[in-house]
Amino acid sequence: MTNITLSIDDEVYRKMRKYSEIRWSELVRKIIKKHIEELEILNKISDEETLFTMLASEDVLKKEWDNELDERWNTI
Repeated sequence: MTNITLSIDDEVYRKMRKYSEIRWSELVRKIIKKHIEELEILNKISDEETLFTMLASEDVLKKEWDNELDERWNTI
């Protein structure tokens, strides 16, 4: 396991000391792990959307976006 060092404001540290029963290192590890998992999910969704967009043909997009209801806005 790798060690990291964090800087914490003195006021925050004083407040942390009031709750000595909390394993702060474990809490930070869990928060970091959860945040990384969330970022990986967001990246996967972004990658899938990019792939979908690349696969969509110009004709399909034109058919979906160019229709009579859209064209009425051209006269306003």
